[in-house]
Amino acid sequence: MVTSKIQALWNHPAGPKTIHFWAPTFKWGINIANILDFSKPPETISYPQQTVIAGTGIIWARYSSVITPKNWNLLSVSVAMAATSSYQLLRKLRKDYYSDMHGMVEDE
Repeated sequence: MVTSKIQALWNHPAGPKTIHFWAPTFKWGINIANILDFSKPPETISYPQQTVIAGTGIIWARYSSVITPKNWNLLSVSVAMAATSSYQLLRKLRKDYYSDMHGMVEDE
């Protein structure tokens, strides 16, 4: 049973024998980098970079959910890209806009 599942994965149209497996697999590196950047100061976050990462994550998540056969690896990495970059954007927005507004109230 395990052998048949491994063989099915190996022979899948988006399996390890195809670029449709390896391209999304390497995109996990972008997510890993974003997760490692969670501990860095929000000042270092780039709006354009994180917006593009979020946008491509959303676009490719949609694409991977409508193609045949479904590419679950591409879907998962794309959703993760959209999520991690959205979190980074929220950190940056909080720092740039909400902390400034809060600081103004304290100064008065």
